[in-house]
Amino acid sequence: MKKLNFLLIITLLLLSLRQQDYNIEAQSSDKVVNLPEQPLNPKISHFSGYVNVNQENTRSLFYWFFEALSDSPSTRPLVLWLNGGPGCSSIGYGAASELGPFRVVENGTSLRFNQYSWVQEANMLFLESPVGVGFSYTNSSSDFDNLNDVFVAEDAYNFMVAWFARYPQYKSRDFFIAGESYAGHYAPQLAELIYDRNKVKPKDFIINLKGFIVGNPLTDDEYDNKGILEYAWSHAVISDNLYDSAKRNCDFKSSNWSEPCNAAMNTVFTKYKEIDIYNIYAPKCNTNSSAGASFFGAGDYKSPAVKDWFKRVRWYEGYDPCYSNYVEVYFNRVDVRSSLHATTRDISRWKVCNDSILQTYQFTVSSMLPTYSKLIKAGLKIWVYSGDADGRVPVIGSRYCVEALGLSVKSEWRSWFHNHQVGGRITEYEGGLNIRNGERSWALGSSQ
Repeated sequence: MKKLNFLLIITLLLLSLRQQDYNIEAQSSDKVVNLPEQPLNPKISHFSGYVNVNQENTRSLFYWFFEALSDSPSTRPLVLWLNGGPGCSSIGYGAASELGPFRVVENGTSLRFNQYSWVQEANMLFLESPVGVGFSYTNSSSDFDNLNDVFVAEDAYNFMVAWFARYPQYKSRDFFIAGESYAGHYAPQLAELIYDRNKVKPKDFIINLKGFIVGNPLTDDEYDNKGILEYAWSHAVISDNLYDSAKRNCDFKSSNWSEPCNAAMNTVFTKYKEIDIYNIYAPKCNTNSSAGASFFGAGDYKSPAVKDWFKRVRWYEGYDPCYSNYVEVYFNRVDVRSSLHATTRDISRWKVCNDSILQTYQFTVSSMLPTYSKLIKAGLKIWVYSGDADGRVPVIGSRYCVEALGLSVKSEWRSWFHNHQVGGRITEYEGGLNIRNGERSWALGSSQ
């Protein structure tokens, strides 16, 4: 018996070492080296590649992972970032334009280090989801007929299980899901799925989920649509007459709008086409091409003084309205694709958003508030922030959603500061939530 036990231990040890060798080999093959235009400092360790989430359809999702820049990265949490749409790339937006360590600039010809990147504090994992977004692909066209919130959450869950098998050293880390816009559905639904699976799965499959973070999130159809209308009127995007017409004809509690309501809301969005709905105070990108055109290519900015003004906006305020054009140029470069191991599938043209997904996506869930209530009771940390310049998913709608949760106020509305300047306002609620409402952001998160 002792001999059999000894042989069993040896067998398990050899299997474990073989698995470790496989993980090291898989991680090594995904390591990104010689990324074109990558800044030399700081030195950033990153990995990218594909993870299969469905063997039958050969459905594979593309990821880009960055190790934390902290002095002790081994103690830092792991954050999964998801962009919305549905159909927009977390690589093109989150990683390369917003909170990743590199920002694509200069018409897609160079990268610069993002000093405000979240990799300063966390290990960041960016996922192109659902299938059909960016470099993610499937061999079955029928997958695109089935896209909905449940399908996407299941694929994301299978991705994380497989990713942790490839990178087991991160499995014990505190894990958070984060995202923006339609990730207001993706993030809480994936969090709920992980929470439910953790209760029934074996110990080796448990994911150390601590909570989720969402910015300007689509949360509840009624409150979000009400917020869109009120924000447009209160920020002088639409006239009093149009506002009154929409209020009179629209019942946002109903999923079937009347014809007068549809007409009024269509006019609201038509007015938004004149500006950038996602940043109403920013200049609009007026290039003729969807991607790759010069920032001044439309002929609207020939004046040297105007060009200089836009340059100041881009570099000092950190915002360039044509950034999505630049990332499309960059990620369509052959040398960039090769470095990122994105050549497994022949994708004729990488796009920052796949509009066809938005057209076929099945919107079957109207409210995430029941999921919020469930996960709050489960003790997960939740942070919802909302910038006040976004007209598509405005702060007003987010505030209505929080009020609908019916939480008691723990600490009254007060200002919070950054570098001795007011950054916004914060209210704490019973049940481990707090709200931040401000010039740049508005947030709801755990006070734990």
